[in-house]
Amino acid sequence: MKNNLTIIANYPVPLRLGIFIIFLLILWLPVAIPLYWLLQDDPNLTTIVTMAILYLEFIGLLFIWNRKVYKIKFWWRDYGLVFTRKNGIELLNGLTLGLFFTFGLFIIEAIFGWVKFVQPDDNFTRIIFEGLLSALGIGLAEELFFRGWLLEELKKGYSRNIFVVTNGLIFAILHFIKPIGEVIRTFPQFPALFLLGVTLVWAKMGHSNRLGICIGLHGGLVWGYYIINVGQIVNYTGQVSTLVTGIDNNPLAGIMGLIGLSLLSLLMRIPNNLRK
Repeated sequence: MKNNLTIIANYPVPLRLGIFIIFLLILWLPVAIPLYWLLQDDPNLTTIVTMAILYLEFIGLLFIWNRKVYKIKFWWRDYGLVFTRKNGIELLNGLTLGLFFTFGLFIIEAIFGWVKFVQPDDNFTRIIFEGLLSALGIGLAEELFFRGWLLEELKKGYSRNIFVVTNGLIFAILHFIKPIGEVIRTFPQFPALFLLGVTLVWAKMGHSNRLGICIGLHGGLVWGYYIINVGQIVNYTGQVSTLVTGIDNNPLAGIMGLIGLSLLSLLMRIPNNLRK
């Protein structure tokens, strides 16, 4: 890449995003295609390896992209990934809030008799720690992409309301890539994903553009769901439709999840309103 790539900074947002993704695919596909062929007998391993390579190349491309296009050396600071005590505390606060939010939904549903908590098995402690590691990894990876790179690119071309909504839509769409039959069957999950994406943008904006709160909150939601789902500590009683409790036992794919996310969104938006 030559230094004249700075011209890309003046391109419209969709074109800039497209160029970045094309560069990323050029780096990834020559590696991913042979791996898909070599590891075809183990689809899970194939997915893990190829996605790990994709993300490492994404990080590497961020160094080149920001230095050549925007003349930014320490891009992670602009994205809110700062290694400060305050950001760390906000990460822990978000993790706690996300965990309690998830369990809070199920506790309320248990009070109404829609679900029932059961005794966990002997592996429950291991599941808790496995879930925490997975949640932090997912939270960091997705938030650096969606509320880091993508959000900052959108900010460079759109007004506040537009980049908030656009970020939420892209977040929901990319999490909803599946066969059309599954899209229709699980569609109630889409507005929840959109609302979650918007909530995480507001969370970042309400915390001086630091990413810790987003990583923590996202990770806490994943962690809570992992504990409940993998730990199998909840049984559904079938007293109400899955449209209420969540399709495929996903708490965000139901009316209760939408109500809960709406309250969480308001909580994250309060600091933004106070700044106006």
